[in-house]
Amino acid sequence: MEIKYRQYIRLHRNEILPGYKLDFKMVFQTGIVGQEILGDLLKMRVLALESSCDETAVAIYDSVQHKVWDKVYSQLALHQSHGGVVPELASRDHIQRALELTDALFQGSPFSKSDIDAVAYTAGPGLAGALLVTAALGRSMAYGLNIPAIGVHHMEGHLLAPMLSDNPPEAPFVALLVSGGHTLLVHVKAIGEYEILGESVDDAAGEAFDKTARLMGLGYPGGPAISRCAQRGNPGRFTFPRPMLKSPDCRMSFSGLKTATREAVLAAEPLDEQTKADIALGFEEAVVDVLTHKTLKACELSGCQRIVIAGGVSANQRLRAVLQARAEAKNIQLNYPELRLCTDNAAMIAYAGAIRLAANTPEPLSIKTFPRWPIDTLPALD
Repeated sequence: MEIKYRQYIRLHRNEILPGYKLDFKMVFQTGIVGQEILGDLLKMRVLALESSCDETAVAIYDSVQHKVWDKVYSQLALHQSHGGVVPELASRDHIQRALELTDALFQGSPFSKSDIDAVAYTAGPGLAGALLVTAALGRSMAYGLNIPAIGVHHMEGHLLAPMLSDNPPEAPFVALLVSGGHTLLVHVKAIGEYEILGESVDDAAGEAFDKTARLMGLGYPGGPAISRCAQRGNPGRFTFPRPMLKSPDCRMSFSGLKTATREAVLAAEPLDEQTKADIALGFEEAVVDVLTHKTLKACELSGCQRIVIAGGVSANQRLRAVLQARAEAKNIQLNYPELRLCTDNAAMIAYAGAIRLAANTPEPLSIKTFPRWPIDTLPALD
């Protein structure tokens, strides 16, 4: 009985992608799939491309070794003088970097283009022009190589980034996805089955960090700049509001906190270095308190005993430490990706693409991007 490998994966989830189980004994005893087809199954190699904002990234995910080869080019220097990302500059730089970075990836990996089974690219959400760069490149490469291509949700990539660790989390869990453009809490009932429990009603946490850092003259990106400055701060000198902390739901707000910080900065001008550090500490503590409280509230509402935190802000050491301590007090397990996979990267896109391809998610031969794309609208995996 001949069953093609993607059909087989749909019937029997496998251990090659963490969370799936493959009964090898059943495979060989029943003859439902032969050695040749099983060999194809074990060799899924996905090339991924990411350009949703200000990083150009490429990666290859090999399901045999559960290993990635990846490269990232940051546009930090390009945008630093502007105090934030300039979309047109970002798009033009992606065009310049994407192909040369892809060539460098193949040169530094054991694979050639003929070894690739599929191409995944970030289809959204993100900056419209930036998304089109690797969407067009990914579709073109797939067409030229005669292999499938799939558009991947950027935030699903972040959500699945911890799956690339040695000890991947198992669903169900609550995911805190917190980055420059997004702050949301998601109940992950199963991989591909998502319910948004709450999100920021105004600024994302990362956006609030960037704007506050710019206000204080700390530079871009704001998250690391404020964290470094806060290390020298005196606790208690500045206590800022925790917006919506007492609301019974999981919604968050950071615009009021940003305004309160601005008033403190204006009142203290001219700022000396110690005052900057004290304000930075007060601001960071407030953001961390809100994110931690709302994440634990999401666990309470969903009944989950496991948290995954991902996205650029998940690299914040204070957030990790405070959430870890408060989660342990409630016997809740905390998982997060390694630091290099917190910010935008293509490794997470490659893995998310492999998951979607394994579910045989069909896509027409067209280039589509979605600058706005709610994660709970993604189709469930069959």
